[in-house]
Order: sequence, then C-alpha cells, then structure tokens
Amino acid sequence: MILRPGDRAPDFRVSDQFGSTLHLAEVLRRSTVILVFFPFAFSPVCGDEIKALDDLAQSMATESEPVEIIGISVDSKYTLAAWSEVREIDFDLGSDFWPHGEVAKSYGVFDDEHGVAERGVFVISSTGTIVSSRQVARTEAREFSADVAHARAHCGSGATAL
Repeated sequence: MILRPGDRAPDFRVSDQFGSTLHLAEVLRRSTVILVFFPFAFSPVCGDEIKALDDLAQSMATESEPVEIIGISVDSKYTLAAWSEVREIDFDLGSDFWPHGEVAKSYGVFDDEHGVAERGVFVISSTGTIVSSRQVARTEAREFSADVAHARAHCGSGATAL
C-alpha cells in the first residue's frame, strides 16, 4: 500500500546517475523533496515527465526556500546516466536497481509482477514527513503543479530531518 500523508518517509541511500551516493536524509537537511518514481528510463511517458520535472527543478532552484526533485527508477545508474545526458537533466536520478526495487517497495509503489516502480509521487517535508502522496497508472503522464504547491507550502519547516 502506498504511503500516505503523515507517514514517516523511509530513508534511503542509492547510487545517483553519476555513481555518487544519494542519501534522502542529507537532501532533507537542505530542502523539501519531491520524490518521483519512474517505471523505465527512455520510455515515452517517462521522457515527457522527466523534461517537465527538469524545467520545474530549474525554476525552483532560484527560490529562497529550496525544493529539490529526486527521480527514482529501478534502472541501473548507467542507464540513468545515459538518460540524463540525452535529456539534459540537471536533477538527481536515483538507481533503485539493487536490491531490486527496495526503495519503491518501502514507499508502496513497486509492481512485483513486472519488476518496476509505479508512477508514485511523494512530497516530503524537511522533517521527513510525507505531506502528500499519489500514484497514477503506468500509462498516464503526470502533471506536477499540485506537488510543487504542496512542497512550497511546507518549505522551511525547519526541524531536524530523518
């Protein structure tokens, strides 16, 4: 079952697209997070979404209260590196490759039958609490303005994260 508002966001450490460690607790120390799960890099729907998210990430980077976007997929870091290069993505993409889908499972958005993450989105306050969550069908493209609004509403919560 997908995690809901009020739930504690499970901490994680994964490799990003460049091979560095991406640690949720560290990101939460500096900003609110929009955590976006993708089924597959290089798929048509994910490609449309990743560009929209990159545009949002760039516009939010200049705001006084930062909001960071993290994309997560069960693809390898090498696949994510190629995807971010081809799509010219500047935000973090985390590889939930091994143990396969562990992060997606902890958020309740892993499809065991197909071995992929579902299209889940979580806004996580700097205190490590989920303030909004949703999931859409794998074939449905997401629009992220409501997620950004939730994130902006919870900026600067200020307490110690995870």
